[in-house]
Amino acid sequence: MEDRPEAISVEQPRGELTVRTIAMPSDTNANGDIFGGWVMSQMDQAGGIAGVERAQGRVVTVAVEAMTFIRPVAVGDVLCVYTAVDSVGRTSMKIHIEAWARRFQTRIREKVTDATFTFVAIDDDGRPRPVPPL
Repeated sequence: MEDRPEAISVEQPRGELTVRTIAMPSDTNANGDIFGGWVMSQMDQAGGIAGVERAQGRVVTVAVEAMTFIRPVAVGDVLCVYTAVDSVGRTSMKIHIEAWARRFQTRIREKVTDATFTFVAIDDDGRPRPVPPL
């Protein structure tokens, strides 16, 4: 049987792998699933890393757009968070962030959520500052 890549639709992460961590029992809710807030926190950290690199300094999160949890994350899964800077304004940046779970003891990788986070570059006094050009 011949494999035809164009006939296979396998979604791939968008962006750069920025954070990779393991989901632990202390991160679960009463159902044994990992808290959505824990996943969101990992995404915020990854976005902050990408934002600091792009802004060449401090950034703060100011908004999160349309986060939908697609699949649960379980204890032992490795959470991989990917970031892509979508747009840069004078002081702000929109960063697309995807969280993928590599399931425990398998090579199965599934997208669990994605969202667009907005970060603002700030100076040492906490005031907005321009994002430097590339």
